[in-house]
Amino acid sequence: MFKIIKKSPLIIALLVFVLILSGCRYENRKKLDTNPDTWSVVQKQKKIVIGLDDSFVPMGFRTKSGKIVGYDVDLAKAVFKQYGIKVDFQPIDWSMNVTELRNGTIDLIWNGFSINPQRSKKVMFSKPYLVNRQVLVTKKKSDIHNFGDMQGKVAGVQSGSAGAMDIDQKPKLLKDKIKNHSPILYDSFTDAFIDLNANRIQGLLIDSIYAGYYIGHQKNRNSYVTIPSEFPKEYYGVGIRKGDTALKQKIDAGLDRLAKNGQLAKINKKWFGTNANSPLIKN
Repeated sequence: MFKIIKKSPLIIALLVFVLILSGCRYENRKKLDTNPDTWSVVQKQKKIVIGLDDSFVPMGFRTKSGKIVGYDVDLAKAVFKQYGIKVDFQPIDWSMNVTELRNGTIDLIWNGFSINPQRSKKVMFSKPYLVNRQVLVTKKKSDIHNFGDMQGKVAGVQSGSAGAMDIDQKPKLLKDKIKNHSPILYDSFTDAFIDLNANRIQGLLIDSIYAGYYIGHQKNRNSYVTIPSEFPKEYYGVGIRKGDTALKQKIDAGLDRLAKNGQLAKINKKWFGTNANSPLIKN
């Protein structure tokens, strides 16, 4: 004997909405597969969606009131203001950033996104706009002053980050030294710093830009030690879908104009003072 379950109008409406949304995503995916160049759509809609990790200070993060701000937020807005395009910032799981881009959930990855060979196989990049390096952050009380001192210690890194890729690509620098020869992976650097402060990890491999900003805003900033690494110098760029050539050209041209008219230098100074290093600004 089967029970007949009556569905409420609200449940039926929700089911219909889910089916419609799934259909839209499928159609969106089909369109991207056949015509990945979306600039004409962005122009028509006057809106572009940028994916970011909303805890990555100072590139893109939430204030106490919930507003998304940051260096990349200001820069993206300045680029697309030139074209009359509104920017929507969509928080994403950073380890899934390329998947979100390919699925069409977002139009761009713009959030301290390091250009490297692994990522270049999957996405197209804008021209680089900021220089970055990986550093190891420790607590002074841990008595760790170089990478050799991490022997048998626990290290942390953000999942999907350039630092995580560096650890695997050049294992002799850190991976072969640390406990279990594997770092603890974190969804965000905020979580990693919590564990570092609690001594659950003894070292954190992190972007120098994030480390400098985070430590500089702590009351106990003198309790941290920042150790330069031998990992290669990095450049930040905008992650763009393969084939989205018109969108890339617009972003590159927009960045060049900001560099020439002085706006890029102003944004750099606002967030980094005199410490910003942009390959677009000729000294």
